[in-house]
Amino acid sequence: VDTFYGRIRGNEIIGPIFEQAIGDNWDRHLATMKSFWASVALSAGSYSGKPVPAHVKHRQQIEPGHFTIWLALFEQTLKDTAPTPGAVAYFMERAERIAQSLMFALFGLPGLGAPKYGS
Repeated sequence: VDTFYGRIRGNEIIGPIFEQAIGDNWDRHLATMKSFWASVALSAGSYSGKPVPAHVKHRQQIEPGHFTIWLALFEQTLKDTAPTPGAVAYFMERAERIAQSLMFALFGLPGLGAPKYGS
């Protein structure tokens, strides 16, 4: 999580979006993300946040292509840090589902327009 978000922050395209959204709260955000991924990957049950509303409030800054960058950075971080290729596949499957879910919440289905969530 720390390595991944270090790469996010250093990315010239999506880094500024994260900086604007998170501001001086990186320590809290990283703790939240560690809890989130422990819950997603290990069924830890420690995360109780609401990712969709957290992202919907930044809809004006987020574009569909940003998810491609996010996933590429996520995959490269996994390849650089995961203990096995199986772990890379395991986490990527979940990351791709999360990205799809957030994209649907933000932009809707192609041809149908954006959902009214949070409008």
